[in-house]
Amino acid sequence: WALLLKNVTIALSGHYECSFATYPYGTKAAKIQLIVKAEEEQHYVKEVWLNQTLEIPCLEDTTPESSYNYPLKWLVGEDGRQEELVTKEPSCPAVYRNGSTLGRQRVRLGLNNTLKIFPTKITDDGRVFSCHVFYHPERVHKSSTTVRVFGK
Repeated sequence: WALLLKNVTIALSGHYECSFATYPYGTKAAKIQLIVKAEEEQHYVKEVWLNQTLEIPCLEDTTPESSYNYPLKWLVGEDGRQEELVTKEPSCPAVYRNGSTLGRQRVRLGLNNTLKIFPTKITDDGRVFSCHVFYHPERVHKSSTTVRVFGK
């Protein structure tokens, strides 16, 4: 006997019991507690020289193929606010946000959903770039990278 749960969400956490009648032994039962945890955000620091190309992988601890078939967003955060840079839907071209403080000419989505920024500027120092992959409405994998820019 098995219970198959699809599209698992945090709301499915709880106690489950399976009981069935057997002859001649009577009712048998088994109990299990299911705990569904939200994924934690991964955080990294990336150092780059001024005026160089900065490449930030979307999800560093996973295979590149794991994010290809799902929508994703790249955001940039600074001073407590976040701004969307680029959105990518499966099998569609990336959509860049024109109002970005980084400017579309500096931001590109590279291979394996890597965010490329060229040239890096001193104003990029301390910014936090985050990639959000939407596997399911309640299952979003996030990784964020704080950038440190160094002058020569």
